[in-house]
Amino acid sequence: MIISSTQNPKIKHLLELQQKSSERRKCGLFVVEGKRELEHCIAAGYEVESIYTLDDSPFANRPTYMVSPHVYERIAYRGSTEGIIAVVRAKKHTLDHLRPSLTEKATDGALFIVLERVEKPGNLGAVLRSADAAAATAVIVCDPLTDLYNPNLIRASIGACFTVPTVACTSEECIAWMKQNGVQILTAQLQDSHLYYDTDMTLPTAIVMGTEATGLTDLWRQAADAHIRIPMQGRLDSLNVSVSAAILLFEAVRQRNSVAGRI
Repeated sequence: MIISSTQNPKIKHLLELQQKSSERRKCGLFVVEGKRELEHCIAAGYEVESIYTLDDSPFANRPTYMVSPHVYERIAYRGSTEGIIAVVRAKKHTLDHLRPSLTEKATDGALFIVLERVEKPGNLGAVLRSADAAAATAVIVCDPLTDLYNPNLIRASIGACFTVPTVACTSEECIAWMKQNGVQILTAQLQDSHLYYDTDMTLPTAIVMGTEATGLTDLWRQAADAHIRIPMQGRLDSLNVSVSAAILLFEAVRQRNSVAGRI
């Protein structure tokens, strides 16, 4: 049987999950679009509720519904997604889930990116891609203004939201956890700061970044072990948060590789 109407109850519910964070929270479900993203999702241990596809699904033993091109065009965010969209059960990630990773990476030094009050899903998705490339321990989103299962975030991260542990919590909870676990806090800010490449990032480290509009709150500035900045040579005084995160992450990677004799 092929679903050929956008008024089908399953299709209507899928669209609600795509469009409303309240529906995602209420049902504990979210939507993943694209074969690559779904592969990462399944590899991370997520439970797939149902798959909607234009052709035969490459994911066996999971409830699958074929849809007409008209219906797929309605439910797809973008065209080049291999004709696969899935409804997936969400997981609840907490700071305590990161303890095993912290222990495993203690030798090389754990590396976290912390984002305070990030609002744009595309920015968070791009940060997650950089975190995956740098093999960061986790990304922690404090006081988030965006849903961690927002379809735009999943799309922008091309599945890195599943490959990198991602936790949402309050800033107070994150600061207490970092202090308790011996992780140094480096806040990215212009005021009262040192150049990032003059700062030791070989220790267990959390790089903390705020929004481009308002920066970090005083809570983080006061909790920091050091303040760091990226030198700006032009007329503007800030970079996109995802670009800044990539620069700082790979400086930590460079320092650690240097100490280990890998470069």
